[in-house]
Amino acid sequence: MIARATSDDEADPELLALLRKSLGLDGGPANPATAETKVLENAQYVFDNAIDVALSPAKVKEAAETVWRLMQKKQYSTETWAEHELHPKAKDGSTVDFIFTMDLLNFSFWSGETEESKRFCIEYRGRRWTGYWSLVAALQRALEEGIEITSPGFWIKEDECTDTLLRHVFRSATDEEIPMLEERIQCLREAGRVLCTDFDGSFVNCVYSANYSAAALVNLLVESFPCFRDETAFHGRRVRLYKRAQILVADLWACFNGESYGEFHDIDKITMFADYRIPQMLHELGCLLYSPSLESHIRDKKLIPSGSNWEIELRATSIWCVELLRREIKRQHPELKRQKLLERKSVQQSEDEVTPANDKGEPTTQQHAEQISTNGSSAFGVNAILIDFFLYDTIKDLERDGRETIPHHRTRSIWY
Repeated sequence: MIARATSDDEADPELLALLRKSLGLDGGPANPATAETKVLENAQYVFDNAIDVALSPAKVKEAAETVWRLMQKKQYSTETWAEHELHPKAKDGSTVDFIFTMDLLNFSFWSGETEESKRFCIEYRGRRWTGYWSLVAALQRALEEGIEITSPGFWIKEDECTDTLLRHVFRSATDEEIPMLEERIQCLREAGRVLCTDFDGSFVNCVYSANYSAAALVNLLVESFPCFRDETAFHGRRVRLYKRAQILVADLWACFNGESYGEFHDIDKITMFADYRIPQMLHELGCLLYSPSLESHIRDKKLIPSGSNWEIELRATSIWCVELLRREIKRQHPELKRQKLLERKSVQQSEDEVTPANDKGEPTTQQHAEQISTNGSSAFGVNAILIDFFLYDTIKDLERDGRETIPHHRTRSIWY
């Protein structure tokens, strides 16, 4: 129990106050230095006790350099997020509500259809979109059709926002319907009630409540919205994975480039987002190793139940693996330790300064890091969020080109 009841319908106020304070939700300023999600700690616990999923230390070291090199080559940064044609371009409260809606419904897009042409997809602006992008396309299409799909006040008006209308919003260009439509509708209704009752009808007020703390905002999400409470039990211990809550915070950070609604002083407390795509990519890199029985199960595309040991090990070990990749990149590139100082320099200042060169006429490694930091290609150094974004985009590219060597694991749930 969260708090001991002092009567049939009254919780102990002192215990509730202590709980809210520990989550950074006590009404006072959330302290980024003390708010914690416990996701990384829980992931390490699962990894330490996993039986069917392991890591290859040698491959992690090798992959770290490969990932970093490619991220730099592609100038991977927060700005990459807004470059996609479907992501919103406005930098205001309406985009905050769009991102909340998007990540509220950001789960379970994989299809059971073997033929690509029969998969669920959204037709929008002359193209067909699948997976995560089908959701973003559906929301953009609905807004263009005059449907207030990103308005919590609209979600709770069941006489206007009917199930039939929502089916129209997510209508497919094929015979296959969007997976878990009923669950998505339930998420909208539930979140609409919470936002309209407790946060004046907008997720913007949740962002304000977190006081620039990413961890506090994640904790507020999982406390206030049951459909974000991505928790389970492993060997008798509570495990927090919080995929959608964390990716929501990360999307705000990326969309607003670490400023305005996306300014979080503790953004590096966010881990990667434990889904079914990143484990697939980590296996492609040789970092993630499966037991023969688990690998056979995945290759045969058999369902893995949500909350099972296999599923928890896959997700948690992926979180820990990306953390090790992050640490290894920073170990291999000590110049990144200066990143926090470098990022304070303005772009104008970097343009005005003359960069000394080595004997080949090229910037030194340290100077290269400074240029990277100030030109936007790595304005925040390296963290689990950017590594996750890069790994996700890479596995999608491999899938598109038919070059993936193992399918992703298959689990149906609202958590990812």
